Amino acid sequence: MQTRKSINKTHLENGVVLIDSSSTYIDPDVKIGRNSVIWPNSYLQGNCEIGENCVIGPNTLIRDSKVQNNCKILMSVIEDSTIEDNVNVGPFSHLRKGSYLSEGVHIGNFGEIKGSHLEPGVKMSHFSYIGNAMVGANTDIGAGTITCNYDGEKKHATEIGEDVFIGSDTMLIAPLKIGAGARTGAGAVVTKNVAEDTLVVGMPARAIKKLERKKK
Repeated sequence: MQTRKSINKTHLENGVVLIDSSSTYIDPDVKIGRNSVIWPNSYLQGNCEIGENCVIGPNTLIRDSKVQNNCKILMSVIEDSTIEDNVNVGPFSHLRKGSYLSEGVHIGNFGEIKGSHLEPGVKMSHFSYIGNAMVGANTDIGAGTITCNYDGEKKHATEIGEDVFIGSDTMLIAPLKIGAGARTGAGAVVTKNVAEDTLVVGMPARAIKKLERKKK
């Protein structure tokens, strides 16, 4: 049986940087790419794979997950999830089972994701929860946004299109579809589907105008 010291030594020999080997905990089956940096008090457990040029920790737990190249994960918990290239997570974020972050996604502090797929370029600000959702590319999710996916009996899905802006403190009452290019005002409680390129505000949210999407 390999000791923690021998496991860490092998990673060091393979080009991994361990800032403090004595406070880094890596399971035997974990794979780490060259030039990745693991900061103290980080735990890499189970069937875990870290790509090249990543920065992990400090104070991070990653379990049974795949993290690709050039990612930064700070003071966060990642469980049974997949993270593509160039993703930033944390601090104090939590990716629960079934989370998938595509290339270039940014998750702010105290963000939580469960069973959701975020397409490339999505930005999710702090203190937000996204569960059982599909989020389209380049969508911006404001601070305090919540997908209300559980009605007391069943879990329901939320579908958010690309280029959407979700205002701070928006509540998305699933099942729900938000069309591409739509926007919600701060504090909106969205109970009905929102058409593409439409602004909704209020409690419950109502459409107030059609938007003209900017070409990229």
